[in-house]
Amino acid sequence: MESALEAMANISVRILAWLAFLCLASSPSHAQIPDVLCNEGSGSFEAAFHTGVKVRVGAAKKGGLATRLCEAAVSWDQQNELVATDAFQLDVDAFGVDLGVGVPVVAFQVKKSRPDCCMAYQIHSLQKPSRLLRTITGGDFFSAADTDLDGRVEIWSHDAAAVDGFETLVLGELDAPPTIVLRFEQSRLIDVSSEFQTYFDSEIAKIREKIGQLDLLDFKSSNGALTPPTAFSAEQLHRLRRVKARVLEIVWSYLYSGREQEAWRSLAEMWPAADVERVRVAILDGRTHGIRAQVDGVSTVGPNGKKKRVALFDATSSSQPNKSEITSSRPIQLRRPPTSLTLPESELLLDLVIDSAGKVRSAEPSGKTKWPDADLLGATAGWKFIPAFKGNRPVASRSRLAVSLAR
Repeated sequence: MESALEAMANISVRILAWLAFLCLASSPSHAQIPDVLCNEGSGSFEAAFHTGVKVRVGAAKKGGLATRLCEAAVSWDQQNELVATDAFQLDVDAFGVDLGVGVPVVAFQVKKSRPDCCMAYQIHSLQKPSRLLRTITGGDFFSAADTDLDGRVEIWSHDAAAVDGFETLVLGELDAPPTIVLRFEQSRLIDVSSEFQTYFDSEIAKIREKIGQLDLLDFKSSNGALTPPTAFSAEQLHRLRRVKARVLEIVWSYLYSGREQEAWRSLAEMWPAADVERVRVAILDGRTHGIRAQVDGVSTVGPNGKKKRVALFDATSSSQPNKSEITSSRPIQLRRPPTSLTLPESELLLDLVIDSAGKVRSAEPSGKTKWPDADLLGATAGWKFIPAFKGNRPVASRSRLAVSLAR
């Protein structure tokens, strides 16, 4: 029977075999949902955890033939359980990660059909027998990460179900749907968005920069709903809908980060006065139909200032103590934008800090060539890894990755 280290090494072989292909694919634009492992039956992933539980994602089959839909299965011993099938998109967000539920997990995200606004986040244990621990619905995409490298893993998403179709706006018209940050604490799902107000403030500042004062005055002179009897040209309606979306994004950012007074103050400042109460009630009602309705509690803690950071295992150093006890991180999914750089090297080196949830916290060029490829560095924010392990415990690590320049 293979050891845990051998099992993880076999994962590396399987994944690196198609890594060269992945490097050729373009990364998504800012407005697009990140890439997934299986899309309309295309793409696959397999991995085995040291407990003997295996995970497979790939094309769904009907009558022994692959279809243009996706499925995921978890297997152990002689058991093989389909955990999702006939899905338009299927992804593995985390593998072997400690989400705070007491056992290592694999987290799938499933989108049943193209028109669906949202994905379901299914958390399954990686211990025998594997079982479904929790399902979270209503997010456009989910990403588990140890955001502050403090040893606690959060689950980030946009509360898409709460705002899709709000005031006739569709998700595609929103640059910044309301962000929600979740964390399991003693197996209870807690909304901890208030602990990340610095992130929300940064988003608010970006949104405010996009609102022209004349456009805002025009919107405040409207009826708010932008419906008849007010008559608009197509150009005016488009412009005012953009202002309306951005005002709502600011209000949502304050509201979701635990600052309700600031949310309603901003609404009063930027919304047509006669319509403020109507839309305030609608905002609160919309939130009751989203992710917030599924949590077990809400944190009222604000930003804590400097937090204690976890120790990083340095896989780039040959002198790292107890290096033989560590299993290095392994890629799940990598995408990079095509580069226009002309360099003599056939590959570029990146030094990555990968957290215990397998997400990239920082990336910088390594080696002699210090190339200014901002697009590539930016793309690393969407990369996913099986994290490094010390024994059977996922740990944050510093790794060096060679990125092929082949097209």
